[in-house]
Amino acid sequence: MLNEMRAKVFVPDGTPVSEALARTTHLAVSAHQDDIEIMAYDGISRCFGKKDKWFTAVVLTDGSGSPRSGPYQNFTDEQMREIRKHEQKKAAVIGDYSALIILEHPSSNIRDRDDHTVVSELMEIIKAARPQFIYTHNPADKHMTHVAAALRVICALRELPDDLHPEKLYGCEVWRSLDWLCDEDKVVFDVSAYPNISAALIGVFDSQITGGKRYDLAAPARRTANATFHKYDAADTSDALSYAMDLTPLITDRNLDICGYVTSFIDRFRDNAARSVTSLIPNRSG
Repeated sequence: MLNEMRAKVFVPDGTPVSEALARTTHLAVSAHQDDIEIMAYDGISRCFGKKDKWFTAVVLTDGSGSPRSGPYQNFTDEQMREIRKHEQKKAAVIGDYSALIILEHPSSNIRDRDDHTVVSELMEIIKAARPQFIYTHNPADKHMTHVAAALRVICALRELPDDLHPEKLYGCEVWRSLDWLCDEDKVVFDVSAYPNISAALIGVFDSQITGGKRYDLAAPARRTANATFHKYDAADTSDALSYAMDLTPLITDRNLDICGYVTSFIDRFRDNAARSVTSLIPNRSG
């Protein structure tokens, strides 16, 4: 199956596909073009300019259904598909990615519970790459295609033997911030390195930015807000933080209920908030 996907692989430095995948240390799997650059900058920045660390991006959908306005308002779905692919390749060059794989599925296929094509493709990619770290969407994201993408990654890893599992699987922020997680549950990434590269990576997605979604302002603003509001009792130690949910237990324990695991974070947040409120409700006078 990997041979069938080769036409969908872009390697910025021209290294043969098999070698580009094999050198991968950090892998990100997203639903759409531009999600990678918003949610997985930790992996991009850790690998940027390194020869012993390499970042590979996998985008599951074709991007044809994205909202559009301004100069892009009359673009057909096929035109949007091509321009978003072109923008994603630009990002791969700027970010010095080892490889970019755009699988070009319709979003409906990603959400189809009976379609196992994506899981099979992800299994082949992970076998070839053997990454140490994988970034994907968090299952509490409010975009249903993002949730489906995360679940496909989890299912693919559960089908693979333990020796092909990454050290860590992270569920990251896009269409729902993770500042609500209890501090002890947050995976905190310092993403302050190479701010010029970070800005350029998001800035190339002109079809989205000019088309009505100011990701170029919102993504860095969220990282700055995370850094400032992370600790109320200490000075900031970083200019930019991003948060993730640790999804690793869902692959080390194949029988762990996915929904139960995700909602356990919400339960702990609820309990934390309830303790604060109940402990500070004033006693009745008299």
